[in-house]
Amino acid sequence: MEANAGLVAGSHNRNELVVIRPEGEVGPKPLHHLSVQICHICNEDVGFTVDGELFVACNECAFPICRNCYEYERSEGNQVCPQCKTRFKRHKGSARVEGDEDEDDVDDLENEFNFGDRDKQDMQYIAEAMLHGHMSYGRGGDTDMPHVVQTTLPQVPLLTNGHMDPGIPPEHHALVPSFMGGGKRIHPFPYADSNLPVQARSMDPTRDLAAYGYGSVAWKERVENWKMRQEKMQVTRNEGGPLGGGKDWDPDGNGPDGPDLPLMDEARQPLSRKLPIPSSRINPYRMVIILRLVVIGFFFHYRVMHPVNDAYGIWLTSVICEIWFAFSWILDQFPKWLPIDRETYLDRLSLRYEKEGQPSGLAPVDIFVSTVDPLKEPPLVTANTVLSILAVDYPVDKVSCYVSDDGAAMLTFEALSETSEFARKWVPFCKKFNIEPRAPEWYFQQKIDYLKDKVQPSFVKDRRAMKREYEEFKVRINALVAKAQKVPEEGWTMQDGTPWPGNNVRDHPGMIQVFLGHTGGHDTDGNVLPRLVYVSREKRPGFNHHKKAGAMNSLVRVSAVLTNAPYMLNLDCDHYINNSKALRESMCFMMDPTVGKKVCYVQFPQRFDGIDRHDRYANRNVVFFDINMKGLDGIQGPIYVGTGCVFRRQALYGFDAPQAEKEPTRTCNCLPKWCCCCCKSRKKNKKVKVKQEKKKKKSKRSDASLPIFNSEDVEVVEGIESEKLAFISQIKLEKKFGQSPVFVSSTLLENGGVPQNASPASLLKEAIHVISCGYEDKTDWGKEVGWIYGSVTEDILTGFKMHCHGWRSIYCIPPRPAFKGSAPINLSDRLHQVLRWALGSVEIFLSRHCPVWYGYGGGLKWLERLSYINATVYPWTSIPLVAYCTLPAICLLTGKFIIPELSNIASLWFLALFICIFTTGILEMRWSGVAIDDWWRNEQFWVIGGVSAHLFAVFQGLLKVLAGVDTNFTVTSKAGDDDDFSELYAFKWTTLLIPPTTLLIMNLIGVVAGVSNAINNGYESWGPLFGKLFFAFWVIVHLYPFLKGLMGRQNRTPTIVIVWSILLASIFSLLWVRINPFIARSDGPSLEECGLDCDSN
Repeated sequence: MEANAGLVAGSHNRNELVVIRPEGEVGPKPLHHLSVQICHICNEDVGFTVDGELFVACNECAFPICRNCYEYERSEGNQVCPQCKTRFKRHKGSARVEGDEDEDDVDDLENEFNFGDRDKQDMQYIAEAMLHGHMSYGRGGDTDMPHVVQTTLPQVPLLTNGHMDPGIPPEHHALVPSFMGGGKRIHPFPYADSNLPVQARSMDPTRDLAAYGYGSVAWKERVENWKMRQEKMQVTRNEGGPLGGGKDWDPDGNGPDGPDLPLMDEARQPLSRKLPIPSSRINPYRMVIILRLVVIGFFFHYRVMHPVNDAYGIWLTSVICEIWFAFSWILDQFPKWLPIDRETYLDRLSLRYEKEGQPSGLAPVDIFVSTVDPLKEPPLVTANTVLSILAVDYPVDKVSCYVSDDGAAMLTFEALSETSEFARKWVPFCKKFNIEPRAPEWYFQQKIDYLKDKVQPSFVKDRRAMKREYEEFKVRINALVAKAQKVPEEGWTMQDGTPWPGNNVRDHPGMIQVFLGHTGGHDTDGNVLPRLVYVSREKRPGFNHHKKAGAMNSLVRVSAVLTNAPYMLNLDCDHYINNSKALRESMCFMMDPTVGKKVCYVQFPQRFDGIDRHDRYANRNVVFFDINMKGLDGIQGPIYVGTGCVFRRQALYGFDAPQAEKEPTRTCNCLPKWCCCCCKSRKKNKKVKVKQEKKKKKSKRSDASLPIFNSEDVEVVEGIESEKLAFISQIKLEKKFGQSPVFVSSTLLENGGVPQNASPASLLKEAIHVISCGYEDKTDWGKEVGWIYGSVTEDILTGFKMHCHGWRSIYCIPPRPAFKGSAPINLSDRLHQVLRWALGSVEIFLSRHCPVWYGYGGGLKWLERLSYINATVYPWTSIPLVAYCTLPAICLLTGKFIIPELSNIASLWFLALFICIFTTGILEMRWSGVAIDDWWRNEQFWVIGGVSAHLFAVFQGLLKVLAGVDTNFTVTSKAGDDDDFSELYAFKWTTLLIPPTTLLIMNLIGVVAGVSNAINNGYESWGPLFGKLFFAFWVIVHLYPFLKGLMGRQNRTPTIVIVWSILLASIFSLLWVRINPFIARSDGPSLEECGLDCDSN
């Protein structure tokens, strides 16, 4: 794919396609030039032979190589074709090299006898066959392709049964067909095409078949040795002993002797292993959980059986709230029952897939970066993310970066162009000196000894020069941002005077620009850079574009057409790669033969920069990422959190997870076969199993929530052409994935890849097609395929659907954080972020995808289901939480309490409950390593978010789902200070601040009223007051960070907040005094005598 060939913009529905040329180019520029064959090694013309014909280096696959590269490979290289690994023949005019006379002894064992990949090759056959007839790769219909006349080869009789035919010349004793025709198709068809002639390959029956790649004595010896090693390994696994352990054998290396398991070869050992939490830490934790359940049962028995008659209303309210809190705790607690850690082995990954002298075997990865508004998401931040991706420690030909500009902003386009130029200098600097992190902004900001472990004398000089280059790059980016502040009346224009296609954000064509690619993507040292592609999907009025989820699905389709890597990493624009080996960490799970087949994604924890040391508003979310996610990893895997996640492409396409083969069950051997009972029972069991399998197959095909076909089903049907194409209905595929033959065929390739004979012109046209605004109409996109629509938190819904299909996920916590991002440290921004998350959970709870009733009968485990239920139910806790935080003020103002006078036994249950609560938290911090201040900040913000953002999310979700009213809470900024954490003290007004402020004032008023009442009533009233004061102080202490956020550094609280809060608190207090509903009233007037004699004179 040619880099910097111009911006391709177009609309498939309108049949428009335009190429906007870079500045300085004149005349029309076609999408691709193929007037001559181009060498795939040096990018020069292939040239012609001495006879004037097109030079073909390899007679087997016709891989395009020029004469110079061919001569170099024969004299200095390994003398084989890079494409098919067949030894090069000597052409006329070429010098003879060593080995030309001994070509009969050359074989190609690694490719000719690779029977293990037959199923994968069959999938390649299907994809190529589907493209045949839809795409004109190299056919005469391509206007930008040279026309080559096909020639008919002479018919040569075949040799049969090994007998010599005197009518056949000696050089034509035997013939082996090769699918290399005389047409211009570079690579052979993977299926027989009757339209292509067959080229004959001479074969002498007196010679060894190894000369033609069909076996030899050496091959037989290698096969026998391999079988012996496999038998030895099987005996080791099955028999007891230090290597196996019989039934304790664990292919993951997690058995009793797993960590020290000596395998035959270092490269064959597992790439990762589980590290269970030590029993000395986890077992006491589980015991306390069970004990807490028992104590809760006795506690609620006492609470229900001992009502407070003179304050029945507040007693009933408190009991209902406490029951909900107990239910919420169960949903949160039990998914943490089986926490685990994991360890990866990057050295084993390199030994297995990066052998010396051979191309890297690591799988390609497509990386997605999404951005919308460059004024809210600064281009410099996005540029740093892109630079860290381009400099990642991974084979450059395996990495492709796609940037989605969903706002069609010319500022983002120009900033990305500047970034691609700076990357030519930054990437070689990073790889030369192995620096971390590889985002320049954060690398130059870190306050560490940057000379540590640096031994090259030129490092200091090069670092200073690179820092100067980066500062100049920042100046150019800032100049673009300043220029973009004022939009011209006629709209933006590009450098060549062409109007920017995205001037109308809501009505513009799709746009694709390849900044770095196969050609033109080299750094200053001449090394190839990873691909960098700019994508802006088409937008038209009247279409629902589904926000971020729709943009991610567009990237999935574009990447499938252009590169089709089997794995994908998605990052927010403010999350850069902090660990350059992050992709290798994920491949230790994805490419592990023992555990990788069922892994749908590898989730990394989110880590953040720029947060204050005390983390006032729990922005780091340490409890969730270091406790909850580890617990889920021991069940079926963590939930998807929206960024920092490596996906398996096939899992996103809605396929079911591959089913593990179950071991055969033991039959009844206790009695002879003539035993009637056993025979009958066997027959009965067989019939039942057959019926169950039929029902399962029926339900699989009839359930609309399941994929139309399973990837495993494709491998069952034999044949290449007719049977498989009949089995996979093209109509069903287009209904599922859309009407793009290129994309549909790519979904069948489990290991990814695109047809190498496809022209870039055709691929770019198809890429414009798949990002058109109407492509997803009447398809399964957003329903069963890709990111799922229906919620603003599409991440939870997408991961939930994959788990329902039987996949599992992995939680990877490398020693150095894989990714780092920025978090809103301001109170209002933080609450607004939590509001969005909670709103998405409410939308999922009110949809058909609610985990309470969706996905039964699939592969979702029940503890994993509990975690998803908790993720969608938690916003509803805000209603009882607000009521419970109001009760202390009511109790202090009325003199009543939610519990009656306690007996000694009741006091024990209350005391035991508090001890269990604190012990659970302490043991949880012990096995997870979470600090007590992080745990306490999480508890505080649970209350702050619950009484503000979660409460608004519930009502906003109800209005949106039930009434169709979409309410947005906007945030306006107020100026802050110019220091490191000025944003922490800046105040931004939002409606979310009113409920917690009101609760604070009400409880403070209640404390003052309660203490005043105790002073007036004497000593006896102080005893009952302590319980009420403890209740009120519990609320105030949890809301203390919120109070600090209101005050700010200079104690400047907006007048509107104080006025609203005092007004609401006063209204509630006056209503309470007037109504006083919780005090028992008499039915009639009191008839008791007052003690005075009114009749006496």
